[in-house]
Amino acid sequence: MQLLNRKVNQGSIYCNDDTNLLNYINSIKQNSYRLLRLVNNLIDMSRIDTGYYEINLKNYDIVKIVEDITMSVTQYVENKGIDIIFDTNVEESVIACDPDKIERIMLNILSNAIKYTDEHGKIMVDLNQVAKKITVSVKDNGVGISEEKLDFIFERFGQANNALTRRCEGSGIGLSLVKSLVNMHDGDIYVKSNIGEGTEFIFEIPIKTVEEENENMNKDNYEELRIEKCNIEFSDIYS
Repeated sequence: MQLLNRKVNQGSIYCNDDTNLLNYINSIKQNSYRLLRLVNNLIDMSRIDTGYYEINLKNYDIVKIVEDITMSVTQYVENKGIDIIFDTNVEESVIACDPDKIERIMLNILSNAIKYTDEHGKIMVDLNQVAKKITVSVKDNGVGISEEKLDFIFERFGQANNALTRRCEGSGIGLSLVKSLVNMHDGDIYVKSNIGEGTEFIFEIPIKTVEEENENMNKDNYEELRIEKCNIEFSDIYS
């Protein structure tokens, strides 16, 4: 697909004027990302079940990680006609975490917020330090989730299944994986929601550090990798 896309952009592959080949390529790419996301989630859940899944805890500024991933999706969200706002009551908080897993948690929660928030809606991302915990909230004013569905929303294959909320196809694995990743950070996650009023996902991670050698996060091709992560996580969101 990447080669096809390059050849079309270079003009070495072309078709009739009334056919937009790039639209077809993008559709194939989006569905390929959906399959990749599904396979990755299934593999990760299997590794967690068998005890072979590990997180790489090092000391990072959790505020920067959450803010960066929120800002990196701003353009995408605004193209959907949705406002996204990041706010925090702490400028810096270095804690033991796995930045790759934190990004995955955030992208998954944000993708759910985008799916179920209509045009002209709003998504609020708040990070606060409360006692010895970092609390991250992702709140939207979208369609909401019925009370009876909230009890099993973090269960595997437990996607809310009704005409109002099931607007996008999904495996029902993502939020189960998110809960596992939060728990592996010794944290917890919960959700508040009302039909027609929106949904708020909140996860908490304890403030603690680990002993480690002094090293910086590898930023080589970091932004490019993040864009691909966003594309994979947002693959269930169709225009």
